[in-house]
Parts: sequence; structure tokens; C-alpha cells
Amino acid sequence: MDGRAVGLTEEQRKRFEEEGYLLAKGLFTKEELSDIERTFERIAERTVPGHFEPDFAADGTDPLKRYPRVMHPHRFDATAKRYMLHPPVMAALADLFGEEALAAQSMFYYKPPGSRGQALHQDNFYLKVEPGNCIAAWTAVDPADEENGGLLVVPKTQAHEIVCPERADARESFTTHFVKPPEGKKPVPIVMEAGDVLFFNGNLIHGSYRNKSKDRFRRSFICHYANASAARISSYYRPLYRADGTEVELETNPDGGPCGVEYAYYGAH
Repeated sequence: MDGRAVGLTEEQRKRFEEEGYLLAKGLFTKEELSDIERTFERIAERTVPGHFEPDFAADGTDPLKRYPRVMHPHRFDATAKRYMLHPPVMAALADLFGEEALAAQSMFYYKPPGSRGQALHQDNFYLKVEPGNCIAAWTAVDPADEENGGLLVVPKTQAHEIVCPERADARESFTTHFVKPPEGKKPVPIVMEAGDVLFFNGNLIHGSYRNKSKDRFRRSFICHYANASAARISSYYRPLYRADGTEVELETNPDGGPCGVEYAYYGAH
């Protein structure tokens, strides 16, 4: 058992409930981060159909063509699966959910210099966890700040309903959806050190800056989780996993959400 897997304080849980997010410091050691770095450096040199499909001949105009995000690496790489189930993260999630967490998705972002950001959005628009919600665990592999494309969150928007997004500005966002913050609410930057984890509610509006740095990647390992009492989730995120690695099959959620049935399946998130 990982000695750091001791859960959260009452103050931390209260902050998450009130603000919709929580920054937890140092949940990954330098050795663990080095392990993650080596794993995704190896992955970056090959194509994994359906998970990572880089253009090795890209001219550099769009850095994300050479370094797209890795989708569901836990499905083909044992190291990624192990860190998706990282004991300190799973312990924190159990406290935030008030019950066991089920791992649903993993992603890795390289985000090299010059990369576009991601427009403001809500995660449970895609995962469709019911009843309950999803929680993201966003791990900084590199320091993340406003210059190299760090995260933005709109505090206290976890209490807002999932909404049908507008079309994002393709010049600034590599994804197509944009959720406008409610009146009087503004996004704020989250500055993170390597090894920090930002937990946030599936309804919280969040996104990221463009990487404006000259030579700094903003690598991150991002996973999404559902509460163990959930019955349904979008089909793209099945199967789910308990902390011990055993599979859990929730029902497929066919709900099209606030945009209608044409939005019922979003494998691109």
C-alpha cells in the first residue's frame, strides 16, 4: 500500500465542494514522474492506431500534428494503467466522491511550444455519468503556468447544469466546443508544479491556454473517474476499473444530453 494514500483533510473536501476543484500538491514523486516521462517518450516514437496517430512528416505549423494527445493509453500500456490507478489519487477520489472511485479514461498531452489550447468545456457533457458525476484528476508532468499552456477554471460553476456548447475559435482551440461562463464568472489560471494533481467536478467549466513559450512542453497525464454507485456512462469510457485493476461494466448511457441525440457519442474528447 502506498504510504501517501491517506486521503484528504476536511478542509480540502470542503474546498472542493465549494469551488468545484482542488489542487493537491506532490501526489507523484520525481521517480514516478520520470517513469511516466520515459513511457510517453517511447510512445511518442510510434503509431498506436486508435490511440496515438502522429504525423511524423509534419512541417511544424501545427505542433499537435506531430504530438497529438494519447487517448486511453491504459488500454495498451501497463505503466499508464498503473498510474491511472495511482493509490494517492484513488484515495483522494474516494474522499471526494464519498465512495469508491472507478477509473474510466486516461489521456496524455505533450502540448509542445506553439500548441493551441483547449476551449472552455464541461467533462460530464462527454462522459455522461449517471447517477452522480465524473471527477478529473489532472496531473502536471511539467510545471504548468499561463505561458506554457496551463489550466483555466471557472470557480463555483460545478453547480451549473451541463449545457450545449457553442463552436470554439479554431485559431486558439484544438477542440471544437466552447462553453461560455455564466454572467459574473471568469476563468482563473491554475499554476502547478510537476507532480501536483488538480481534481475537478465534471460540471466545472475549464480549459487551457495556448502554449506561448519558446521551448517548454506542458506534458500532463489526465484521467477521469466515476462514482462506484453510477449505473450508466457513455460507451466510449467502458470498461471501468476498480483500484485493484478489476473491470466494472456500467450500462451504456444513450442520452444525447442538452444538444440532442446527435451528440450522444463523443469519442474525440
